[in-house]
Amino acid sequence: MNSWSSLTHMEADRFAVIKRPVIILALLTLLIFGGTVGFRIVNETSWLESLYLAVITLTTLGCRDPATSNATMAFVVIYLGCGLGLFSYSLFTLGQSLLDPQFRQFWKQRRMINKIESLKDHHIVCGFGRMGRTICEYLDRRNRPFVVIDLDSDVLEAHCTAHNWLYIVGDATDDVHLQNAGIDRACSLASVLPSVSDNTYVVLSARMLNNGLQIVARASDEKAIQKIERAGATRVISPFSSGGMKMARFMINPSVESFVEVADKHDSDLELVDIQIKETSSLVGKKLSETKLAEQGVMILAIRRANGEQLLPPPGAALLQAGDNLFAFGHANKVAMVISNCEE
Repeated sequence: MNSWSSLTHMEADRFAVIKRPVIILALLTLLIFGGTVGFRIVNETSWLESLYLAVITLTTLGCRDPATSNATMAFVVIYLGCGLGLFSYSLFTLGQSLLDPQFRQFWKQRRMINKIESLKDHHIVCGFGRMGRTICEYLDRRNRPFVVIDLDSDVLEAHCTAHNWLYIVGDATDDVHLQNAGIDRACSLASVLPSVSDNTYVVLSARMLNNGLQIVARASDEKAIQKIERAGATRVISPFSSGGMKMARFMINPSVESFVEVADKHDSDLELVDIQIKETSSLVGKKLSETKLAEQGVMILAIRRANGEQLLPPPGAALLQAGDNLFAFGHANKVAMVISNCEE
């Protein structure tokens, strides 16, 4: 594949946006350089003085008469006749380009991407509809870093800028935008685009770009769920099915469901999280009862081993191993301390 055909969409957009100002700057540079060389030849002045004469002549500042001979006067007439109109038009066009909303949006996106490049173990949300916005609000309340990808620049500008959320304007099905969102460094991705085919394509692309990524996608029916799962999704959610089951649980066990919902409320200080124990964690090799987590206000509801074995409920004698997942419930600050200990 040659270099032109492998040009990314981001690079193509960048070229289109900065093409006009770059051409104008090149013309201005060429115009001033031509005047400098001309004055150098006809006036036999130094390069610095020739450059000075070219600039004051072209800008019509008139600080000094550059004409010292007939040849110089003829050159000035030709130089002004050819260059003054082009110079004025170039400055006007350059100002228009710098004030162009598309130009400013491009550089805003570049600054956004520079911030995204510093993220690690963050979340990516593809689609900023009602579900996408709800996911972003939840992540924001939990102080989790995330990046939003959506095509609607106006909606992203209105909502994400106000909340200081990182976003990328573009098609989430394009690998380039996923890469710009740092998918190789991300820990999870949610695809909540309105189209099943788009969600399937995003899941497939994301799985190819990061094989260890946690991928959650939205689907509308059972067939779509099977397709997206085969594409590589870790979990596929059907809003209608999930909503129906939740309503049924409320009908059967309203008190239990109300208790479970406590952790999801906006003003709740409680969290239900999945914590992975790394090899360097100080908890490795300890029994669950020796960790004193319960005394710290954190309840371990279950342990899932790396081989898939589940301890539910986990006994106090359970030995914690690297790769274990602890399902913990407690106050946010206490849970944060446990997460910190697991990463040490």
